[in-house]
Amino acid sequence: MRETNSLNRSYAGQGLESKAVAASYSAIRQASEALCEPLEPEDCCIQSMPDVSPTKWHLAHTSWFFETFVLKPGLADYRSPNPLYEFLFNSYYNAVGEQYSRCRRGLLSRPTLSEVMAYRAHVDEAMDGLFAAGLASDLEQDLLAVIEMGIHHEQQHQELMLMDIKHVFYRNPLRPAYRELPESSQQEVAPLTWLPFNGDLQSIGHNGEGFAYDNEAPQHRAYVESFLIADRLITCSEYVEFIEDGGYERPELWLSDAWQIIQTRAWRAPLYWECEDDQWQIMTLGGMRDLDPSEPVCHVSFYEADAYARWMGCWLPRESVWETVARKLPIEGNFREQDCLHPTPLVYGTAGPAQMFGDVWEWTCSPYCAYPGYRARDGALGEYNGKFMCNQMVLRGGSCATPISHIRATYRNFFPPDARWPFTGIRLTKEG
Repeated sequence: MRETNSLNRSYAGQGLESKAVAASYSAIRQASEALCEPLEPEDCCIQSMPDVSPTKWHLAHTSWFFETFVLKPGLADYRSPNPLYEFLFNSYYNAVGEQYSRCRRGLLSRPTLSEVMAYRAHVDEAMDGLFAAGLASDLEQDLLAVIEMGIHHEQQHQELMLMDIKHVFYRNPLRPAYRELPESSQQEVAPLTWLPFNGDLQSIGHNGEGFAYDNEAPQHRAYVESFLIADRLITCSEYVEFIEDGGYERPELWLSDAWQIIQTRAWRAPLYWECEDDQWQIMTLGGMRDLDPSEPVCHVSFYEADAYARWMGCWLPRESVWETVARKLPIEGNFREQDCLHPTPLVYGTAGPAQMFGDVWEWTCSPYCAYPGYRARDGALGEYNGKFMCNQMVLRGGSCATPISHIRATYRNFFPPDARWPFTGIRLTKEG
């Protein structure tokens, strides 16, 4: 069991119990399938761009993860329903073997959705047997740590499923709705208020208590200069002002790479925005609707967020700045559990900066790279994060599509600077 033994217990697998992990496993697996209830089988096969994966593939890949890293090394008699699944549903783990091309996942009409669901049931049955066998003596901590990692991995794919199906439906001229959403509640939004933080030496990164990915550690010290941070996210109406001021037509606001991209791709507004007769509309998981000016702007790339910050005479926060602020705030107090799966206007009354968790992923100006002292795990699981530490930017805070139990102040999400299909938005900082 080389993969499980390579885990660093400083980041996961401390004091885990089989019964609790089994309960979490069951709940997360059911949650993934519940996300598919509004969909038809035809919806689950579409790949609308290379970055998007079909819903069916997500369902299979998350099962492949447990099969590959838990069942095959942990159960001598485990057999996959189809040996080719190791090739079809391997995402990027070169140590496991070759992978089917990511940009061609939408060509896989087989296995069918029903066969993928049968695959999930097969894996779940084997996992239930593994848990049942370990309840008397409890499973070893290294194995439980891999299972815990797989649970969090599936939560990542739950958000990806929503990101991807939204893009799939947007590319359909019918603009179907994933499910009905509450009506938009336009509200008066107060002007930005700037909250001061004094410079100091800060502890950044995960402290080893509870689950974290390896890229969140080791905890280290970083000096953070004094700064001011906006008390809320940038709204759609504020972003419209940027557009109307020629924001997409002013090269002085854009990084060189960004300017080339907005020209070649004809960007003139965030993804999912359309303007007809001077009325902006946006695509949501509930279909097309009029733009709510009080909502946080969403589906902007790092390039767009950076250009907006320049236009405002501000900048995006470094991730050390963002974490310095966020770790002082309770996640439960800033995350509004909602049915709408869409960023919503600010609810005033939150102490300190609002909307830090659970509205949109907030772009930072920090490139995704290793913390001091970081070393990727050995084996295939070491490919989970470390090998992507190039040409990516860090985002923080979680979005309206992120499971609340998956959010923490040290979480380092990352995407290329031109990515727009995640639920991404803007918070500003300036000199203190």
